Amino acid sequence: MTRRAQILATAAELFAARGFHGVSVADLGAACGISGPALYKHFPSKDAMLAEMLVSISEELLAVGRRRVAEADGPAAALAALVDWHASFALGQRSLIVVQDRDWESLPATARERVRTLQREYVDLWAEQLRLVHGGLALDRARAMAHATFGLLNSTPHSGLLPDEPMHALLVDMALAALGVARP
Repeated sequence: MTRRAQILATAAELFAARGFHGVSVADLGAACGISGPALYKHFPSKDAMLAEMLVSISEELLAVGRRRVAEADGPAAALAALVDWHASFALGQRSLIVVQDRDWESLPATARERVRTLQREYVDLWAEQLRLVHGGLALDRARAMAHATFGLLNSTPHSGLLPDEPMHALLVDMALAALGVARP
């Protein structure tokens, strides 16, 4: 992991625990083992850290989601692959889910628009597969189904009461059942 990635991971943990505005540059530096001002070698500002954190994870969700769909053998398998990927992401990135939910308004406007665009594309990736599985499904309903599934999967910071492996299996089973897709 690069130093930059380590700083982002530490920042995500701190932002999740205390909120974006509850963490100073000095706090971030201390947690990373450097002075606060030394962070400016890596990021121009705390806002830039938040922006990179949330934009990059949105880019990763979409890129991996697209790859999973492309590699799948049909739309039902694509949905199962999307659910599996998102469940893994949610369990592995609990802090980022909290940061996105709580600190969305602190995101600089240009980054917020970029994240929105990426999220719309990700939702539409899911919606397209849902419409193929459930012929005649309206686009708005397919998007609503995708959003509801994200709510279930992204509940992990609050609902992860099991160890990760059984929690992953539970999330996948519940999400596939909610989407009306059989487990492969």
